[in-house]
Amino acid sequence: MSQAAADALALLDVVLGDLPGAAPREGQRAMVEAVATALVEDRHLLVQAGTGTGKSLAYLVPALARRRTVLIATATKALQAQLIEKDLPRVVAAVSKRYKRPVTVALAKGRRNYLCLERVHGDSAEGDTLELGVTGRQEAQVRRLHAWADETDAGDRDTVPFTVDDAAWRAVSVDGRDCLGSRCTFRDDCFAERARAQVQAADVIVANHSLLALDVCTDIAVLPKRDVVILDEAHELDRFVTEALTAEVSATATARAVRLAGPLVRADTKDLLGQALVDVDGMLAGLPEGLLPGLPEGAGVVLQALQRAAERGATELGPDDDAEEGEARDVRAKAALRELADAAAALLAAGPFHALHVVRAKPGSPGVLRASPLRVDRPLAERLLTRTPVIATSATLTVDGGFEHVARQLGFGRELGEDDGEPREWTGVDVGSPFDYPRQAQLYVAADLPDPRQRDAWAEAVDDRVVELVRAAGGRTLALFSSRAAAVRAATRVRDELDVPVLLQGEDTDVRLAWRFAGDAATCLFATRGYWQGIDVPGSACQLVIIDRLPFTYLDDPLHKARVQAAGGDFAGFAAVAIPETAMALAQGAGRLIRRGDDRGVVAVLDPRLATAGYRHRLLRSLPPMYRTSDTGAVLRSLTAIDASAPPPLPVGPEPGRDRARTAPRQRTSPDAKAAAGA
Repeated sequence: MSQAAADALALLDVVLGDLPGAAPREGQRAMVEAVATALVEDRHLLVQAGTGTGKSLAYLVPALARRRTVLIATATKALQAQLIEKDLPRVVAAVSKRYKRPVTVALAKGRRNYLCLERVHGDSAEGDTLELGVTGRQEAQVRRLHAWADETDAGDRDTVPFTVDDAAWRAVSVDGRDCLGSRCTFRDDCFAERARAQVQAADVIVANHSLLALDVCTDIAVLPKRDVVILDEAHELDRFVTEALTAEVSATATARAVRLAGPLVRADTKDLLGQALVDVDGMLAGLPEGLLPGLPEGAGVVLQALQRAAERGATELGPDDDAEEGEARDVRAKAALRELADAAAALLAAGPFHALHVVRAKPGSPGVLRASPLRVDRPLAERLLTRTPVIATSATLTVDGGFEHVARQLGFGRELGEDDGEPREWTGVDVGSPFDYPRQAQLYVAADLPDPRQRDAWAEAVDDRVVELVRAAGGRTLALFSSRAAAVRAATRVRDELDVPVLLQGEDTDVRLAWRFAGDAATCLFATRGYWQGIDVPGSACQLVIIDRLPFTYLDDPLHKARVQAAGGDFAGFAAVAIPETAMALAQGAGRLIRRGDDRGVVAVLDPRLATAGYRHRLLRSLPPMYRTSDTGAVLRSLTAIDASAPPPLPVGPEPGRDRARTAPRQRTSPDAKAAAGA
């Protein structure tokens, strides 16, 4: 054992010594040793750590035992909250106790998570609410947010003490595209900038995969330099990097840029932009939805004209480094034009390693032309893996018992060019899980339901079965659905027929929904993909996890189709791409059930293909070794018995989203007063 591993294990003992009832876990100690050794040897590590291992402490302890700047990237807000509120304070306290040194921690979020004072008080305060989609009751929420802006210290959406819909929040926030940066008259009080300064100075930064993808794959330096990167829920990173590297042109984005820039550019440039918008509308209207073999005839000409017009308009609005203050509309118009020109250029440059595809929100709606990478292993290898050691972990990293699939996705061990730097070595370790799954959990597969391809019959049967299962469980249900529509439909049915509270994803923040679910045994939570991982509700509040269908990516998803074709098409591509993706997603969903050694319950999969399809064995091998059954009556009786003997739900902390009490509203100096003071 290395000295680094011994030191890390000693620090783990300090952490556990301050936790009442904490017991050593073999898998956790094995992971601590593996992470500490990888860091001291400056190499990458893939660790599969089953539920209950305590993997967060297992990577935090060795990372903080040495004086390094650590970046932890996760896929979900739920895991970020767990790290910030529970795990990191324990390790930081242990470091202080053992090494007598402070450790600072910061949570990195995208700018859209913070209220924008310029949107509330500046030139954009009377913005186009129709464009932002604010109507009806959301207008009242916006007015409350305007008042809250003078009361809050953080300006963080997760601290808003009332329900806020997405459309209402968009009216008071900006993303990087719309931020005025150094030109903003409210920059000194900017919530996002204050949070960013804390992140830059921190020893440990907790971010999400989306921010990491932007930092790694674009020229936007949204995260500070670091000595080590830890990827929790690492199997999800591929999706976020793909999104960051996808270029798109839409009629909506084009119209927005033209509308913003039209009054600010010369008349002839305005005419060029207007004609480009007409041509883009026509091009997109004529493109078929789905995967394209290449740019259709004439599309290249339209995109070239769009790129030229957007670049010309942006040039007329001034250089990017112009230090003079400009109005919000000038800055946002130029940013919109630059984004449009870059997207058109990327689509024109797309080659055989990209998927060109058209998507529409619904039939008849305007199309969006996209170019997405078929693989992201090379950019990850070049821009992430050659710079720092990376610890990648998840409860589900192996497929068919090996790490090769995830390793290929993330670029580990990839052969790079001479100028790309030497890739570090990597190893893979599976430390198992401490739970007794055959005793604690049942896997129920509803083999008697119709095939999901019989959509109407299957959907009706699913709703019937959901009602039966929830009734038997007495609530206590996390129901995971393959679509928002399915979740809404089933939630409506349960609300109509049963006297149990049903929470629905989107009706409140994810963090607050999870808190409400965990605190009441009768409450159910119905959700979609975002809750398939990260949510941690131990105890009797969650004794039934329902999965409505196997989480295959839809076969008509164009990017998925392109990747299947690139992997050999038909059965070969399905086996190489779809099965591994589905196996890991299914295991993540099933992993929501057993979170402690005394948890009990049922995972109910309402897709009969898990009992009949030829590929079922590969999927079942990805799941914990739960007792398996297809006997509906027996499962209903089990759920009733588990409900009858269940202890009270575990205590939950204070309600999230309650901003700290203030003795007086925040006083901010208006731009006019600042100008007068400067004079």
